[in-house]
Amino acid sequence: MGGKLYICPTPIGNLEDITLRAIRILNEVDMVVAEDTRHTIRLLNHLQINKPLTSYHEHNVNSKGPVIIEKLLEGRIIALVSDAGMPGISDPGEDLIKRCIENNIDIEVLPGSTAAIVALVGSGLNTERFAFEGFLGHHTKKRKERLDKIKYDDRTLIFYEAPHRIKQSLKDMREVLGDRSITVARELTKRYEQFLRGNITEILEYFEKHDPRGEFVIICEGSSETNNGETDELANMSVRESLLFYIDLGYDKKDAIKKVMEQKKLPKREVYKESIDI
Repeated sequence: MGGKLYICPTPIGNLEDITLRAIRILNEVDMVVAEDTRHTIRLLNHLQINKPLTSYHEHNVNSKGPVIIEKLLEGRIIALVSDAGMPGISDPGEDLIKRCIENNIDIEVLPGSTAAIVALVGSGLNTERFAFEGFLGHHTKKRKERLDKIKYDDRTLIFYEAPHRIKQSLKDMREVLGDRSITVARELTKRYEQFLRGNITEILEYFEKHDPRGEFVIICEGSSETNNGETDELANMSVRESLLFYIDLGYDKKDAIKKVMEQKKLPKREVYKESIDI
């Protein structure tokens, strides 16, 4: 009988936010795989759970991955946890999940808290459509390149950022995206939880007076200029070129088809035909 991997979300701050089901699963599994065992042991001790614990992080995925897969193929039941929130979202758990799927190992995802959604709901910005961008990157060049690709996206944008980079990242966002309305959420669900709302310049002014501390989620309003001066260029593009244009902006193919239908006033079947081999 094959093993099973449970994707087990952990609290993003407040330890009361773990679900009863997650506690039961952590009590039942043979072992727990964690990004940082020092962090996870504190949670397990709080829950009075004693299980074998092993690390799985960006520096050991290639050595540890096959070992964990072998244990699962032998029939072990394993829980994958992250330091905070949903495993697989901006953490190395994504790699282990892919390995399980490739090896036909059963996985089960438990629902739980994700900082991106908590921040989005509390931001006051549009929640109808949004795009999760995660961490923009360590270097200004890479950040600006990514921001340039998504600057015309009309969906609300969600970013993660570390305290030592947030001021420079906000400056890069203002330069590329313009001085948009944003909400910066820090220390979500913890004692010093804070939501800062305003335009980018106002938030930067706040951080000039208050040193950034904690982990941050940035919620940024989408572009209000759908094409931002590119209307004429789009009008001269073929249907295929227009589809690729929107996909480069971050739209999935389904939404890109809708955008091209609206822009060129064409029936869906005609646009869809051009999208088949993209």
